[in-house]
Amino acid sequence: MKADINVTPLIDVLLVLLIIFMCVAPAAPRALGAGLPRTESSPGPPPRALVLEVGADTLALNGTPVLTLADLDRRLRAAFETGGEATLLVKAEGDAPYERVVTAIDVAEGAGASRVGLMEPGTDEGAR
Repeated sequence: MKADINVTPLIDVLLVLLIIFMCVAPAAPRALGAGLPRTESSPGPPPRALVLEVGADTLALNGTPVLTLADLDRRLRAAFETGGEATLLVKAEGDAPYERVVTAIDVAEGAGASRVGLMEPGTDEGAR
């Protein structure tokens, strides 16, 4: 008498696993479809953003001093009407009060700034 391994239960388990994998395979996640936007023109250089420097008692727009918030509002409205993209970068000095910075940002948004970014005080504008 010879002792052989009974492979019938092993084949049954393999067939059950095969059926399970066949049912699960269509539901497995596939690669995500990433559709990138198409541009109709060649991308040019990025537009220069306006830089508003806020100090403890000074305001400067692109290096030119601004005396009052009303003057800032008038100059920003003029700049955003002539330019294409209304982007403003705010560089607050370390001694500038938080309230003054927030007020300047509110004036800029009221003047039509669509995007407002913050810069570090030591950041050079040419390094953007």
